Amino acid sequence: MTHDAFALPDRLLADFTKQTGYTAKIVRNGDAGQLSSVISLTPGRPKGDVVYGIDNTFASRAIDAGALDAYVPAAAAGGAARYAIDGSDQLTAIDRGDVCVDVDNAWFGAHHLAPPTSLADLTQPQYKNLTVTMDPATSSPGMAFLLATIVAYPGTGWQDYWRQLKSNGVQVVSGWEDAYNREFSGGDGKGLRPIVISYASSPAANPATAALPNTCFAQTEYAGVLRGARNADGARKWIDFMLSPQVQAAVPGSMYVYPVQQGIAVPAGWPPEPAAPATMPSAQIDKNRESWQQQWRSVMGR
Repeated sequence: MTHDAFALPDRLLADFTKQTGYTAKIVRNGDAGQLSSVISLTPGRPKGDVVYGIDNTFASRAIDAGALDAYVPAAAAGGAARYAIDGSDQLTAIDRGDVCVDVDNAWFGAHHLAPPTSLADLTQPQYKNLTVTMDPATSSPGMAFLLATIVAYPGTGWQDYWRQLKSNGVQVVSGWEDAYNREFSGGDGKGLRPIVISYASSPAANPATAALPNTCFAQTEYAGVLRGARNADGARKWIDFMLSPQVQAAVPGSMYVYPVQQGIAVPAGWPPEPAAPATMPSAQIDKNRESWQQQWRSVMGR
């Protein structure tokens, strides 16, 4: 079970079968927020054996629901262990990235308008009706962007910021695929909005775009064995496989995220990582996530 953005070359899926004797059936479940909800609602009665794509903004939801079994692969000592969830042995880090505001430079050039450079700029009148983001209840990038605004505007300041975004015509969709590939002018769908919430690494796939480095929030994606899995052995072998050198080397080109294992190079020409992305302890996210989402819904009238 995974999110819609999961992708690996067919040759690697074939390698998994050759190495283990198991065939992986990939079941996509929307964005990572929706994925975490699906598995959290069926603890002990999963619709799959292993989950990949839960990130640090939603990890505690699945852990607290009792939806996962403990498993720490030996290979995690090669780098993944650095990104482990504090106090939990149920999720293994697979990749990492930074959720950022991305802009379509080609659109801004064609319209003779300077692109924004900060979170504050998104509330300015020249950028009215130009931004698309995602619902933080269903989308992990959407939740990461909400957290970035909470870090940047602490206390109740982030709510005022979102009121300004709303007044400035921000569009909210359910997930990253809808935002980037339908509404974003730089995406496959050639939409109408040239500002989108995506990743610092997205310009590697789309050179006409750029990420704003001072708008980012650090994200890690995890895999875990689903409690009640019919094939727990296969689930553990899948997690081992995701940490193997060949898969770790493939995730940048396949999903435009960074590997967590040490010694794995990213493709030449990738944009630099943000120097200081916003972060937040997982315990703080766990404690406040639901109330922050409720407050966000109240502000946005959703």
